[in-house]
Amino acid sequence: MTSSIDVSTAPAEQPASRRGVALRPLVRRLHFYAGLLVAPFLLVAATTGLLYAASFQIEKIVYQHELTAPVGQTRLPLDQQVAAASAALPDGKVSAVRPGTEAGQTTRVLLDVPGLAPSTRMAVFVDPYTAQVRGTLESYGSSGALPVRAWISNLHRHLHLGEPGRIYSELAASWLWVVALGGLLLWLTRRRRQRRRLILPERGAPAARRTLSWHGSVGVWAVLGLLFLSATGLTWSKYAGANIGDLRSAWGWGTPAIDTSGGEHAAHSSGGHQHGATSTFSLDRVAQAGASKGLSGPLEITWPAEAGGPYLVKEIDNQWPVRLDQVAVSTTTGQVSAELRFDDYPLAAKLTSWGISAHMGTLFGLANQIALMAVAAGLITLIVLGYRMWWQHRPASTPARGAWRQAGWAATGLLALVAVGIGVFLPLMGIPLVAFLLLDAVLGWRSRSVKAR
Repeated sequence: MTSSIDVSTAPAEQPASRRGVALRPLVRRLHFYAGLLVAPFLLVAATTGLLYAASFQIEKIVYQHELTAPVGQTRLPLDQQVAAASAALPDGKVSAVRPGTEAGQTTRVLLDVPGLAPSTRMAVFVDPYTAQVRGTLESYGSSGALPVRAWISNLHRHLHLGEPGRIYSELAASWLWVVALGGLLLWLTRRRRQRRRLILPERGAPAARRTLSWHGSVGVWAVLGLLFLSATGLTWSKYAGANIGDLRSAWGWGTPAIDTSGGEHAAHSSGGHQHGATSTFSLDRVAQAGASKGLSGPLEITWPAEAGGPYLVKEIDNQWPVRLDQVAVSTTTGQVSAELRFDDYPLAAKLTSWGISAHMGTLFGLANQIALMAVAAGLITLIVLGYRMWWQHRPASTPARGAWRQAGWAATGLLALVAVGIGVFLPLMGIPLVAFLLLDAVLGWRSRSVKAR
């Protein structure tokens, strides 16, 4: 519910009486300014977010040749496939391998190559039946996003402007929940003859009221999704995300890490990047060690981080029910030396993992992606309708000043304290809020000066 201008032309839709919510006028004015000025950032975030939700399907289509291979009869050993990938990129250092889990799916070998951007590796796609290299592509982050999805992801995250661009997305996430809850409060406290008009828009009403009806009804349907996107989006943000991370650490809600120190000895060479340089047994044996502990695909086998360290076999299935268990496999014995189960994560760490997966559209697969597209489309609709209401009623659409006086000193003081606390935790909500207040004060001073002449 963004940029809502609460104007009506019929008594049946007038605001509730004085017995209604005392803070309504104040919320209405804040909703108006936030919707009008923050909506452009929300519009960009919603549009790029909608595109990102579709990027998984786009990726499969664009890179079908690399991701798939003709189905053969027998899979070759992983060592042979990794050797083929290393031969294709002799300057690279193998860091992980992701065996295909379905017939016709290629094996993805990840290599660290000089000159790549941070968090980026080169992925070599190998036919598991012939060891033929099907192609090489850059792979971004732990999700393994390929170039087209990574490009869309960075567009949504920071508009390809780097760290400065992250301000836009954090501003949008910081204000989305404020605008959504404010709009919901305004819509719920309106007087209406038919309760079904709360969730169903009017069709035969005058244009202005019809626009408002659609804006409010769509907002009610979308509000939970908007709140979820705001909360999970803030976990990636620059300033608020750091505060959230500090809070999780202080309360012991961090994501646990597997203990890789158990009995490993630095007895092997650390200079080579071939599998044989760190152990004398096969990668298939490493995978079997993981399978013996119940790990199943999709898997990622990660090379030892240091000489003598263990291999890590990790489940990387973020779809529900998630499979994110991992084990450490000794390079000297080939046995499991440590385990970390997702069931043992703190509840907050589980919620964070689920929330991030749902925000990225992977938790429930295609259904998740469709839901994200629907919420993004709803937000775009709300913004367009909000600006249309403003255009239909300008300048009468601007809420009257002095709304804080109607709320009373006690309520206003409590609200101010809450706003200060939230503003410190969410700087890109607090700073614009101060700017709104200053702007409102300047406009009020100007209006009084004009009337005094």
